[in-house]
Amino acid sequence: MKAAGSVITRLVAALVVLGLAGLAFLLFRDMTPPVVSLTPAAGPVSQATEFSLKIEDQGSGLRHLAIAAVQNGKTTPLASLDLAGERELTKPFTLPEKTLSEGPFTLEIAATDASFSNFFQGRTAEISAQFTLDSRAPILQVESLAHNLNQGGAGLTVFSANEDLGRSGVKVGDLFFTGYRLPDGRYACFFAFPYYLPKDEFKPVLYAQDVAGNIRSRELPYHPTAKNFRQDRITISDSFLNDKMPQFEKDYPGETNLNIFLKVNREMRQRDASELGRLAAASAPEMLWDGRAFLRMKNAAPKAGFGDERDYYYNGEKIDHQTHLGVDLASLQNAPVEASNSGKVVRTGFYGIYGNSIVIDHGLGLQTLYSHLSEIGVEPGQMVQKGEVIGKTGATGMAGGDHLHFGVLVGGLPVSPIEWWDQHWIEDNVTSKLKGTPPETPAPAEPAPAPPAAGKKAPAAKKK
Repeated sequence: MKAAGSVITRLVAALVVLGLAGLAFLLFRDMTPPVVSLTPAAGPVSQATEFSLKIEDQGSGLRHLAIAAVQNGKTTPLASLDLAGERELTKPFTLPEKTLSEGPFTLEIAATDASFSNFFQGRTAEISAQFTLDSRAPILQVESLAHNLNQGGAGLTVFSANEDLGRSGVKVGDLFFTGYRLPDGRYACFFAFPYYLPKDEFKPVLYAQDVAGNIRSRELPYHPTAKNFRQDRITISDSFLNDKMPQFEKDYPGETNLNIFLKVNREMRQRDASELGRLAAASAPEMLWDGRAFLRMKNAAPKAGFGDERDYYYNGEKIDHQTHLGVDLASLQNAPVEASNSGKVVRTGFYGIYGNSIVIDHGLGLQTLYSHLSEIGVEPGQMVQKGEVIGKTGATGMAGGDHLHFGVLVGGLPVSPIEWWDQHWIEDNVTSKLKGTPPETPAPAEPAPAPPAAGKKAPAAKKK
């Protein structure tokens, strides 16, 4: 009996030891403090800056969070939260008004988990982040004096600020044209008088946000000129549909040719416009051309103009309305297409209504578009020089005949190419402002298109 009791005693003792070991494991298994990250992590901030604090503890979970600001030796509590074992927590917060002065301060953050480590107090992660409070909006000085814009045309403003800017540009309605810092410290922004915007609704506003997030807006002096765009009627034939719509059957399977046309002319057109805006957002922050006039396609007659208002008819019934946002130029069939100015190729390939096309970035949000090509001779990322052959004209996409659709884009928005072919306009509206000298004479009226040159003509380009 004594032996049996001894065995039982040893068994009970072993179970107690195992139990204590298990309890110790449960109580002390979480030996890792929480993981804490703060955005922004440092630098200038304003009173309106939104901080985002993220805390994670996948072991025992979170028990407590404390946030405080320290400035000039004074500690100001900002938050003290008891938590209920959450594994993750995102805490947005802003600085309370009138608690801090302009200048440097420190955010101190302490996050404690729910473990029994550290004598049952849990493990704590602490971070200190250095900031500078700046609540003063930047002061802007407009240095370009004349902002004369034609409806559908472009302009350039040059301005300076009393501090570094994180974002700047010109707002026109719901459009934003990005400003870029020049090597001399000033800022430049190409912007547009949108072709679709009535004159009395065109009100460009200069916008600037400093690196701390403070915002300043001010009216930009300007003089707009309204323009009447040509009205055009285009008849869509079955032969046109049968010839062109097979290019888009994979995009709209099972649809009739007429429905494919309408979807391409509406939905795909909008998709392509969004893509051009995306390309503009990645424009080079410096000029990639020399400030001289853009080249116009040699020996080419204009077939359609910028801003033409097009009504589309099928079997005598109006089925759609769109605006032509470039200049169509026809020369010889499969004629060489030259880069209108120096820049970087940022897009090539087949894109919707434009067919085979090329986009060249000239910097500061200025880009050119070459469409309906039969051949493409360049690749994305390639630097090209003014006058370099980049492809050949064709009739791909929604083109009804061999021609080049040439477009100029400012911030992704199509503008009239005619201005960019005129050296006098460029000197008055671009280069003189970048040099800091105002133009001596007003910008001239748009030049008349050159007459077609003699020679073998391509088949007449049908209106698209």
